[in-house]
Amino acid sequence: MLSQKTRYAIRAMQHLADKYGQGPIPLTDIAETQNIPAKFLTVILSELSRYGIVASQRGKDGGYWLGVPPIDITYGDLIRVMRGSLALVPCASRFAHETCKNCVEEKDCRTRALMLQVRDATAGLLDGMRLSDKIDPVPAAEGLEAVEDV
Repeated sequence: MLSQKTRYAIRAMQHLADKYGQGPIPLTDIAETQNIPAKFLTVILSELSRYGIVASQRGKDGGYWLGVPPIDITYGDLIRVMRGSLALVPCASRFAHETCKNCVEEKDCRTRALMLQVRDATAGLLDGMRLSDKIDPVPAAEGLEAVEDV
């Protein structure tokens, strides 16, 4: 699962992408519109600014804006910056690989093989979607169909 911090970062970045080219967007505007605690949002935006994804200006007319065009920011990149990896387990991570404790040898682990496939499919989807892409909300009841037991 994505952490709350990562989910907030995605929502804040979507907000900034929607306002791209409109100049600095006040922190309070982002926080109120996206229902993100302002103090936590400050930490998130500060972290994103260290990567150059977000730029900021202090003062009365200050705020935040995307440091690069939304077409150049993929959701995969954003999640990697916030989370460190798209992998669900450390042994399947491409950039933050760690051998799992209490497991079989990696070359014999079918769970790792499965998680590598999940990571690659997830990366393919998230790296193909950009902040500039239109994503419409889905009503709460849709997309939650039960999976039948086989």
